Amino acid sequence: MKKATALFGLLVTSPQYRCTTDEIAEHLWPGQECPRERVYKVASLLRGVLGDEVLPDLRSSVCVMNLPEGSVDLLRFREGVRKAAHLKWPEKFAQLCTALAEWQDDEPLRGLPEETFGGRRAELREELMAAVCDQMEAALRAGEDTWLRMETKKWYERMPERSRIFGFYLIAHGQAMARGVLERLIDKWEAAHGKTEQDPELQEIVDELRSTPRRSRGTSLRRVPDQLPAGKHRPFGRAGLIDELAGVARTRQEAERPTLIVLSGMAGVGKSLVAYRLGAVLRERFPDGALYANLRGFAGAEVRPAEPEHVLDGFLAEFPPYSGAAGIEAKSAALRSVLADKSVLIVLDDAVDVAQVRPLLPGNGTSAVIVTSRNTLRGLGAGQDPYFRKVDLLDEESAAAILREKLPKGDPRGREPLIRALVELCGRHPLALTVIARRLENRSVRGTSDLVRDLREEKEKLGVLHLPEEELSVRMALACSIRALSPAARRLLRRLAVHPGPSAGWDAVMDLGPAGDAPRPDHALEELVAASLVELRADRYSLHDLVRAFARHEVDPEADGVPEDFEDATVRRVLEHQLHNVHACDRRLHEQRALPVGDPAGVRVFEPVDLEQALAVLDDEYDTVQLGIQLAHRKGLERYVWLLPMALVTYQWSRRRLDDALRGLTLAREVAEKVAEPAQCAMVHRMLAGTYWRQEQFERAAGHLFRAVRLSKEDDTGTGRLSLAHSLHTLALTLRKQGDGTAAEEHHRQALELYRALGDRSGEAAALNGIGTLHRDRGEYDEGLRACGEALRIAEGTTDRRCGADALYTLAQIHLSRSEGEEALRLLRRACGILCDLEHWHDEAKLLWLCADVLVAAGRSPEAVEALERVLVLRELMGGHDTQEVRDRLEELR
Repeated sequence: MKKATALFGLLVTSPQYRCTTDEIAEHLWPGQECPRERVYKVASLLRGVLGDEVLPDLRSSVCVMNLPEGSVDLLRFREGVRKAAHLKWPEKFAQLCTALAEWQDDEPLRGLPEETFGGRRAELREELMAAVCDQMEAALRAGEDTWLRMETKKWYERMPERSRIFGFYLIAHGQAMARGVLERLIDKWEAAHGKTEQDPELQEIVDELRSTPRRSRGTSLRRVPDQLPAGKHRPFGRAGLIDELAGVARTRQEAERPTLIVLSGMAGVGKSLVAYRLGAVLRERFPDGALYANLRGFAGAEVRPAEPEHVLDGFLAEFPPYSGAAGIEAKSAALRSVLADKSVLIVLDDAVDVAQVRPLLPGNGTSAVIVTSRNTLRGLGAGQDPYFRKVDLLDEESAAAILREKLPKGDPRGREPLIRALVELCGRHPLALTVIARRLENRSVRGTSDLVRDLREEKEKLGVLHLPEEELSVRMALACSIRALSPAARRLLRRLAVHPGPSAGWDAVMDLGPAGDAPRPDHALEELVAASLVELRADRYSLHDLVRAFARHEVDPEADGVPEDFEDATVRRVLEHQLHNVHACDRRLHEQRALPVGDPAGVRVFEPVDLEQALAVLDDEYDTVQLGIQLAHRKGLERYVWLLPMALVTYQWSRRRLDDALRGLTLAREVAEKVAEPAQCAMVHRMLAGTYWRQEQFERAAGHLFRAVRLSKEDDTGTGRLSLAHSLHTLALTLRKQGDGTAAEEHHRQALELYRALGDRSGEAAALNGIGTLHRDRGEYDEGLRACGEALRIAEGTTDRRCGADALYTLAQIHLSRSEGEEALRLLRRACGILCDLEHWHDEAKLLWLCADVLVAAGRSPEAVEALERVLVLRELMGGHDTQEVRDRLEELR
């Protein structure tokens, strides 16, 4: 359970309690090659403790923990600190005492390795110390003198190197000390930890105790600027981010280094609000004032971005000796000079680019600058050591909190579903949620339902989120961002909006840019990512739903030279890219299947080097391809409606996505019977039958197979005869499942004759194995061994490893029927090895379960446990069905 404990510690300290399998492997097995199965096994162990609701199945290589509110001491601590932020001093002190009581151990993540958890442990320790210092501040303001004396003594003994702890210790004990004792204490601290004057707050405390005038890095006769605006809205869900950024500023200030924090993110995500609140938190640390400028980078078509020189004029006016400089370079140098020996906080809001910001930055010293922009401003990295931070969308609970206080009181069973629907439809976007909160002020619950209905209509959504009279409009905010793009970037954004989503890989995006488009599509994509209009996450590109809606419905499709049919052309290009790339992967999964996809029509095709890579590509692309099939159906593009589901079905079988397979193949059958050749239609029916077969709906499978046989007989070419052989063989397997062994053998032998005539060795082996299975059913074990042994010999001479695994399985069953357990076990393990390599999870799990039965019967329970642990991992990979059955059996055997 040690690894499970480490996984819990990793998840609970990760943003949104989620990690990729790669991150988990890196922390739990540093420096080692770690197969995914190892991660799934540890996740399964932790799930057994926490339950499926808290730790659901891993999806798309991501592990997410759904922690109930207040279920973990760290979360209760953080919630207590958050509640304390806006309380009056006595209440704040009491709240912080309650929050810190959750921290039972001063050493966070105790027992987890320093190598991989050291950074997180340090972050948690800083979080603890920030709360402790806030508690001491609250105690001082609330008059809790006795408590303050006791606690400062305790913490000073533990952490004398921390200047804030030393400062509070001096406040609590310094006035009672003799002057000589006080001076020796200060001298001792400076000898060990540096001069007190390095920390303005600490120096102020020392000066007061020495009864000398308060010192400042500027002159005490001048006016100290204080230009920071107050935030208009509460920063829901941003407490952790603000604490993180404040910690960066404090650390750099204490090291006497300048601070540059760059906040980027999409329009309306709340960058300015975070900057304002961060400025308020940090203001007292900068005794020489606070400067602010709205750079108007994205203020609208009629408003030009602020000129840096004019901003410099305003800043220098606060420092009269320097206000006479002329020219932008001289003024920028004057600002650096005036701030060199001062500690000033500067907020530069809504910057458009690096050129606008760079002249406004101080040089050396302990001043801090907070910049907000929709662009990432990565160019500021040269020589400035900036701390770049993207402001993300809100988490679901914080997003709901914006709405909850506005929705009319009533039955929670009616309110909460509406809130969840609104949060989803707004995409957890702060500006959108703020607009909805305004609209909720005058609506009943019934009226809120109508609001949900309107938001579900993509064409109506931006109109609902538009309140220009209150300067609240998602449409206007996005218009400013898109207006600033180059024509090539706007064209690519429109095409990405037509793409079905939810995400696209690099090659898919590059295929959206037609040949000859200038500049190149990769440059346009870089521009969109830098502008926070396209998000890059886990090597895939995606649009927020609001950006997609704006690009589809608010931008003229004929602007910038885009042809009238750009949407249809884009859809066809997307689907052509999907078809050829899925087919390339399918050829790795099923080398024998031939689909009439033709040559790539100028699209990029990634050829996976092996089966594992093909499956990994389809894991990433699956959701997008499913939406592509739906898009093709809506647009009536028949080529893709039937070929995409056919190219995808082998993968769906291997991953047990059978319901999706049935939906896609049902559409494919309707189209194929109108446009495809008889043998191709027969193949669609076989795939439908194979899907029903895996759901154990054998009667429905047989119906499709009889239809496949009839269709195959219409084509007397080699292709038609091969289709007939496949259909007869699959029908035989199904008839056996229905208990008709005689008819099954007849169809197997017909298929065998056809396979031999066509020279199809894999088909010949499969038919022989089917005949051997029927011998086994009748107790004719010697005949069964001969047929299946011949099938195995033939299969091993082909590239069809799955056929060999089937023959091994049948041979093992015959040996079990003859009570030859050891030989059966040897054959089963060979078959499992093949199925593991092929990632045929369902069949591998079935054979491993049988292995466990044989091992238990032989008294080899530890080996049975090992086999069942692998079964548990495989069932987790397939969606977590029937995992409790495995856990129960493991519990019995352990």
